[in-house]
Amino acid sequence: MTLPNWITFSRLLGIPFIIYGLQNPTSQARWICFTIFVVAACTDWLDGYLARKLNQVSDLGKFLDPLVDKLLVLAPLLSLIELGQIPAWGVFLILGRELAIAGWRVNQPKISGANVWGKLKTVTQIVAIALLIAPLSPEWELPSVIAFWVSVALTLISGAIYLLPEKKQEDSQVVASGE
Repeated sequence: MTLPNWITFSRLLGIPFIIYGLQNPTSQARWICFTIFVVAACTDWLDGYLARKLNQVSDLGKFLDPLVDKLLVLAPLLSLIELGQIPAWGVFLILGRELAIAGWRVNQPKISGANVWGKLKTVTQIVAIALLIAPLSPEWELPSVIAFWVSVALTLISGAIYLLPEKKQEDSQVVASGE
């Protein structure tokens, strides 16, 4: 396994600490969770950078990276539902998109990396979750929730962008074959 893949895998190690810390949401625990989350999220950039720089881009990395990203995003979101900070249906939309794209990727002949919309989706999710985890003053409550809903919208848009070109290609194949 390559160094970038080990870094990707290391992101998983922070998840139990984030979940545990959010079960006792004191200000200190939340700052610790925030720090762990941000450090783990930064490794998403680092593993991709190193994979390209060291010429170690691999199918395992292309598969593992988005899977670990999904776990890193969904774990704190589930805790934030329990804390009453965000509605479950918003997280359900994110989960539904992630499952749909994961299913779509399984049927692809070649594993591809994330497109710009997928990366934008991930960045907005990370920003929203970081804002929601951090024990900020009440003035930050509305911007944090808005950031969450922006991330939900970009999650759905990026999912549609992945699937719509596939649908158009299938439609053109049906027309070309006369079906």
